[in-house]
Amino acid sequence: MHLRCFIAIGIPEPIKRDIGELIEIFKKYNVDVKWVIYENLHITFKFLGNTSEGLLPELRESLINIVLSYKPFYIKICNIGVFPNRRYPRVIWVGVEDSEILKKLKKDIEDSMVLLGYQKEDRGFNPHLTLGRVRSQKGVTNLINELDNFKDRDFGSINVESIKLMKSELKPKGAEYSCLYEIPFGQEKMKTT
Repeated sequence: MHLRCFIAIGIPEPIKRDIGELIEIFKKYNVDVKWVIYENLHITFKFLGNTSEGLLPELRESLINIVLSYKPFYIKICNIGVFPNRRYPRVIWVGVEDSEILKKLKKDIEDSMVLLGYQKEDRGFNPHLTLGRVRSQKGVTNLINELDNFKDRDFGSINVESIKLMKSELKPKGAEYSCLYEIPFGQEKMKTT
């Protein structure tokens, strides 16, 4: 059996709720955007896609070996923007500051996953939380103007203590995520949920 998996960092509930309130404001604009369910907010390191259940122990071991050399660290969740540009936005996001350590961790994860047969991503890593995906340009100018009112918004800092191997199940109302393994930094023991 195969599971749809990804590697990520979780976001604390208070920050998710705060961002969720902002998404509700943005939804009032008549735009063609597929908004993220705020409970699903996370920072993705690597989307693995269809993964054999038999490979999960190797994935877990690989992630444990990576995080042994890391200690917990803080990142700041702030700013709102779009990819690739304001004229033709495709993704609406909240940014992450103090992310150099995230970039190093991403590289370590990429290198490790290549050894397990996953394709290496060549594009640059810009840590962010996806709020929505723009499906068409309908009404997008008004939304961009509203985003400008929140572009410097500070949602707070979070203490990153672990990475998670997540499972994504596609349902009619959207993806449902569950944690397969939570792997704390600098420890050999791990929590399963």
